[in-house]
Amino acid sequence: MYEPQLTFSHAGPEMEPFNTPVDQNVIESQAVLQDYKNSNYTKGHLNPSMHQKTREDRVATFTLTNIVPQMAGSNSGPWNSLEKQVLRKFKAFCEGPMYVITGAMPYANGTRWIRNRVSIPEYMWSAYCCPSYKAKLPRDVRPLFPTYAAVGRNDCDSGEEIVPVNPKLRRSLQGYDVRKMPLETLESILAQRLAMSISLFDGQCQ
Repeated sequence: MYEPQLTFSHAGPEMEPFNTPVDQNVIESQAVLQDYKNSNYTKGHLNPSMHQKTREDRVATFTLTNIVPQMAGSNSGPWNSLEKQVLRKFKAFCEGPMYVITGAMPYANGTRWIRNRVSIPEYMWSAYCCPSYKAKLPRDVRPLFPTYAAVGRNDCDSGEEIVPVNPKLRRSLQGYDVRKMPLETLESILAQRLAMSISLFDGQCQ
């Protein structure tokens, strides 16, 4: 699926399926399916499909503007497990909405690309904010509210200064570890990598 309003100024906001052949204007404005073909990267969701309540909302997550190149070991492994854990915490302990921000962190030493068109992230990151939650939380869950965050490796050859590698993971998942952390730690990592001040929830989730 693609976003027509990124291509044509008169187009509506509803995403549309790709035509065959793909309009050149679409190719020049955003990623297309051909970019991922034979690339060794899966289409990794930023806003997870499983977090959506209705079928219409789940379908809406499959636009390529919500997708980044993600290695299979991350997408179907530790990162997928993290998304499920966040959803379980929301259902079990939040008493109102949970706000989730997810993003991709570029390489520090130059951008990597698929076909010189789609930027490949070195890490995925996610943070959540649950302003209203149950008063009595299990002891092991208390540090996770009202905010928490995580960074996941998308390159098994990256250094371990941000996310250590767990050698006990099965071979197909090794190097795609996820490190959970307080929100402030993630903000500090992003501020250093992006060379700018970062406040993900603008101080609104205390």
